[in-house]
Parts: sequence; structure tokens; C-alpha cells
Amino acid sequence: MTVAVVLAVSAAILVVVLGAYLGTRRPKPPPRPPRRPPEPEPEQAGPHPALGRPVMLNSEFLDPRTIKVGDIVDRQGLRARVLGALHLSWQGEQWTEYLLEEAVGHYQWLSVEERQGQGPDDPPHLEVYLWTPVPTQGMVPAKSMLIMDGVEFHPIERGTVTFRSEGTTGYPERGLGDFADYRATDGRLLSFDRVQGQPWTAAYAQPLAPGSINVERML
Repeated sequence: MTVAVVLAVSAAILVVVLGAYLGTRRPKPPPRPPRRPPEPEPEQAGPHPALGRPVMLNSEFLDPRTIKVGDIVDRQGLRARVLGALHLSWQGEQWTEYLLEEAVGHYQWLSVEERQGQGPDDPPHLEVYLWTPVPTQGMVPAKSMLIMDGVEFHPIERGTVTFRSEGTTGYPERGLGDFADYRATDGRLLSFDRVQGQPWTAAYAQPLAPGSINVERML
């Protein structure tokens, strides 16, 4: 009887140890993506350029709208694989966000949207942004000004988007997501996002200049 009890206890310990090990080996899902940034304000003086029109529709440069899941995106020597894409829609506007993996566990999102000009002499343009996750430590998007890394950000707009996922994104195939966008006085953008029912995540936006990205198509 004593031997049987010892064997049973040993088996239980082995199951617990294996469960803990497998739990540590389970890969973490990629960070949730932000939505596209809002229409920028007129240029302002300051150390950061206005986040206005980072990529114009120009045949001399790569059209980021042609990026596909599986491609390799090269940003001035920094190569990242496109793991997946989210196709989003909000109030009649549509755009795409690509999940990039530069190294194992290092993810960023690339958002691409075409915007129409404000008048007949204002041609359409593309807005291409690279989003970097920001530790939120349980923060929630306030409806008034908030401070992130010592910088004041003021609310611009918030709402709910619909999305459809392609490839590996960490998202369900279809769903709804909430967002809240902010802008600092120097033009920097901050966005809070979440799949409905999930915790909030946040990211800063960095515009990419024309010709700064190239794509290697994987056949």
C-alpha cells in the first residue's frame, strides 16, 4: 500500500511539473493592432514633423497597398516578415494593417490607408504608419487629456471598428474592436485599442517617408 501511495504522489507531481513547463513554452499572442490614425491637423512648429502625408501616390515608389501576407518588408535594412493582415472599416472608411515580425517575439503593425484630397487641387494620398506598442500598465483611455511618458495627449475621436483577419494576427476571423485616438501638441499620435471584451492596449504612430520601404515577394 505504501508503494502504491508513493507512486501515485510521484505521478501527480510529474503531471504538475509537465503542465508548468508546457505553460512556459506556449507562445504569447502578438499585440493587438491600432486603427489607422485620424486626419492630421495643419503643420505645427516643434521637433516632430506634422504627421500629414508620409507617402504620396507616386509611381517611383512601392505602393504599400500591394503588400501581401508572407512578404518580407525591408525598412532601411530592417527586415520583417508579414505574418498577417487586418482589413478594417469604420464609418465608410477602409484600411489595412499588417502584422510584422522583425525577430522572434518582436512585433509591430504597419497601417496603410488611402485618403482623398480636400479639394479638386488636392490629390489622393497614402498614409503609412509604423505602430510601436506602449506599456499601458492597466491604463484605460480617458475622455479627457491623459499623460503618457510625461507628454500630454488630447482626445481626437473614438468608436468601434469592424475587422476581418487574414493569416496570423492573434485576432478571430471577424469581429469588433474599440479605439480611442489622441494627439499631442507636437503632432505625435497615440491610439488605445481592444477587441471588445478584452483589455486595452496602446501604441505610438510613426510615419514612414516615401521610398523608405521595399518588399521581397515570397513565391
